[in-house]
Amino acid sequence: MPNILLINPNSSQATTDMMVRIAQDHVPAGYAVVGATVANGPSMIINEVELAAAAAEVETAWRSARVPHVGVIISAFGDPGVMQVREASRPIPVVGICEASMLEASEGGRRFGVATVTPDLVAAIDAKAQALGLGALYTGVQLTPGEPRRLAADAGALEAALSDAVRACLDAGAQAVIIGGGPLGQAAVGLAQRFDVPIIAPISAAMRRLNTCIAAVQAAPVGAAVRA
Repeated sequence: MPNILLINPNSSQATTDMMVRIAQDHVPAGYAVVGATVANGPSMIINEVELAAAAAEVETAWRSARVPHVGVIISAFGDPGVMQVREASRPIPVVGICEASMLEASEGGRRFGVATVTPDLVAAIDAKAQALGLGALYTGVQLTPGEPRRLAADAGALEAALSDAVRACLDAGAQAVIIGGGPLGQAAVGLAQRFDVPIIAPISAAMRRLNTCIAAVQAAPVGAAVRA
């Protein structure tokens, strides 16, 4: 059975288990998602110092993985370690949830925003949209109030607060809204059912993009490069 390796850059096994369940709902028949949790770092990345430190932890987790795999998802919204692992793993495709969700949200020229809980990562999110060439479609970040880790620990309060942030994104002109965070994955799935506009759950978006990349690798001539 082919495996997808999902690396959680946050050091919470419970969060990894949640992410794996979400990703598994979007894999082709016969594939399995296997989770790997970084050994060191915070249970939830909430600032740029933690995000930068997570890149090395992600690469270590990937190199330590003992499960053969045909694709990799890096499941934190800042995509820590994506470039390092992508370069080292070729031709196996590597997808980050921020990159994947922004690309999906912007399909067809849609304007998109991000609803999230981490004010200290806004600059990094802004920079990602610009780096992907999506700045003209990006309406910015709308934040929930309160301390991020405390809010994320209360599923009901988290979904309610993110719902308000989604509405603020729509008021700012967004036509699609990304729920910006791997640990927010379950809330993102719930919110996607509550709005008439596209609400992008980033783990689901990453799995869809990875499916396309895997299919391209399988179809490509031997030695051909396939861009993730």
